[in-house]
Amino acid sequence: MKNIEYELIKISDPTIRQKVSSYLSTFLSETRLSRIRDVLENRTRHVTVVLEDLYQTQNISAVMRTCECFGVQDVHVVENENEFTVHKAISMGANKWLTISNYPKFDNNLENCILTLKSKGYKIVATVPGEESCFLEQLPIHDKTAFLFGTELTGLTNEAIKMADVCVKIPIYGFTESYNISNSVAIVLSNFVEKLRKSSVQWQLSPSEKEELLLEWLQKSVKNPKLIIEKYLK
Repeated sequence: MKNIEYELIKISDPTIRQKVSSYLSTFLSETRLSRIRDVLENRTRHVTVVLEDLYQTQNISAVMRTCECFGVQDVHVVENENEFTVHKAISMGANKWLTISNYPKFDNNLENCILTLKSKGYKIVATVPGEESCFLEQLPIHDKTAFLFGTELTGLTNEAIKMADVCVKIPIYGFTESYNISNSVAIVLSNFVEKLRKSSVQWQLSPSEKEELLLEWLQKSVKNPKLIIEKYLK
């Protein structure tokens, strides 16, 4: 697994990290800084999205844009036949603000992704139409949840479905048997996130996660952040 991200300086010491963030903040307008802090308060890792081998870059990019809009911080991309790329015109820069974990093609990459999420306490939910799947409205929101979405034509692989803890389906009342992948993600997240935000579940980021993400976003908001930080630390 590797994270797809900008070249950033990471600071493990909380005190130094806070000082560097405060310094970088002076390079931003109050309006921009306020916007960053507001978005941070609405970010969540209680829910995440896993994309299994999507082949259309516009669909991957549309999903990322949807995740970012709903405040979902993490997206996991499993590659097999199709290499992960971003369609900038569709993503509208959403990928810049997300934590994207990429699992390149190799044996057991899907298993590695799912087991990693399970080790972090996520319930694995496969999106699969069919009688054995529960409806989205029936899915509990209290557990940390990772939604699995499959390829545009064939959906999730049998391996992904077998490793899931539960399968869920979106209601369909027309003749068409499935939604577009980006629409599916939007429907699922809209339902789940809105219920989550109205609940008593502690869905927001921890203070340390907010501080780490703040430093990342500040670096992405100024020019030559690495040079600025290195000079400051000297």
